[in-house]
Amino acid sequence: MTSRPEAVVTGLGLVTAAGCDRDTTWSAVRAGRATAAPDPLLHGLPVTLSCRVPEPDHPVLRRRGAARLDPVDRFGLVAAAQALEQAGLDPREWDGSRVAVVTGGGLGGLRTQDQALARLAEQGPEFVSPYFLPGYLINMTCANIALRFGVTGPALATSTACASGTTALGLARDLLATGQCDIALVCGAEAAVTRLMVTGFSQLGALSDTGSRPFDATRDGFVIAEGAGALVLERPGHAAARAARPLARLIGHAASTDAHHLVAPHPEGRGAEQAVRAALADAGIGPGDVGHVNAHGTSTPQNDAVEAAVLRRVFPHRPPVTSAKGALGHTLGASGAIEAVLTVLALAEGIVPPTAGLAGTAPGTDIDVVAGTARQHAAQVAVSNSFGFGGHNAVAVLARP
Repeated sequence: MTSRPEAVVTGLGLVTAAGCDRDTTWSAVRAGRATAAPDPLLHGLPVTLSCRVPEPDHPVLRRRGAARLDPVDRFGLVAAAQALEQAGLDPREWDGSRVAVVTGGGLGGLRTQDQALARLAEQGPEFVSPYFLPGYLINMTCANIALRFGVTGPALATSTACASGTTALGLARDLLATGQCDIALVCGAEAAVTRLMVTGFSQLGALSDTGSRPFDATRDGFVIAEGAGALVLERPGHAAARAARPLARLIGHAASTDAHHLVAPHPEGRGAEQAVRAALADAGIGPGDVGHVNAHGTSTPQNDAVEAAVLRRVFPHRPPVTSAKGALGHTLGASGAIEAVLTVLALAEGIVPPTAGLAGTAPGTDIDVVAGTARQHAAQVAVSNSFGFGGHNAVAVLARP
C-alpha cells in the first residue's frame, strides 16, 4: 500500500521545439529525433544551438490580451488547455474553488525583461511598458492559467531550477491528498532562450554547440530549450465520479537538497539518491518494481556520471533508462513536467523511447540506456528524475492505471 493517497492523471499537454501539441512532440521523442538547430538570434555568442518552440496557434491564445503575454505564459496556457481538453474538463462548468494550479519554472518572462531593459537604456523610463512586470514575474504563468480558466482555489508557483516541474507535481499531489482541491492543474513552462541566459550557461561551461548526447562518451553539455508540459491531476474518487479515464497514477514523490554547491551536484549523488529512495518509499514499492527510468540526463559530463552512479546503486536490476533531452534539449524549469508527460505516454504505449544523440555510453556508465530505436517494454511503474542548480532534487513515481 502507498503511504499517502495517490492522484490520477487524466489529461496531458505539451509545447516543445518538436511541435506545439502532445502527439507531434511524442512522435519526435519516440523516433529519437533531435530538434536542436542553429539559432540566428544567438549569432556571435560562443554557443548558437537552441531548441526553440514554433509560434503556437491555439484558441486559448485568441482571447483579448494574449498577444501581450510573454512566450513563457503563452506556452503554459496552450499546454494547460490541451491537458484540460483531454481530461474532458470544461472550466465553465466546474467549481473553481475546488481547483488548484501549480506551476514550475526557473526564470520567468525573460523576453519581456529584455525588451524593457532595451527600452530603458535606449529611450528612457517613460517608454517601459506598464505590462513589463505582469509579463516578467515568475508567478505570472500560474496567474494567467488561473485567470483564463476561472481557478479560485490554491494557485502556487514553484521555483527549484531544473527540478521545478517535478516539484510542482509533488505539491499538487499534496493539495489533493489534504483535501484542498479535487483537481490540480500542473504546468511547467520556460522560455529562456535569450542572449543573456545562453551567455550565462555558456560561461559555466554547461552548453554544447554540437548537440545533446545524454550519457554518451562524447557528451559536452546540453542544448538550451524552451517549452511547457501540463498534467491534470485528480483525486481518484473525483475522476471516477465523472467517469474520467485515468491515463496514469502518480503514486510517489520526494524531494531533497544536496547542500553541497550552487551549481554542481554532490559528487557521490547523495541528495539525488536520497530523493529516489524516498520517492520509492512514498509509493510503497521497492527498486525492483521499477520498469523504466526517465533520467534527468542533461548531457553534461558531471551530471550524467553522477546520475548513472545513483541509478546503478538504487536499481541493480538495470531497468531501461531514457533521457528526452537528446531530442528536446534542456527546457530547464519546464523539463520535469514535460518529462512526466512523456513518461505517462511511454507507460501507456509499453515502450521506452530512445535517447537521441547517444552513439555509445561513456566507459563506466553501466546502466541500460536505450539508444537508436524505441524499445518495447511493458513496464507497470516508471521513475522520473529532476535535479537542479542549488542542489534541488525531485523525483516522481508514475504507474499505469
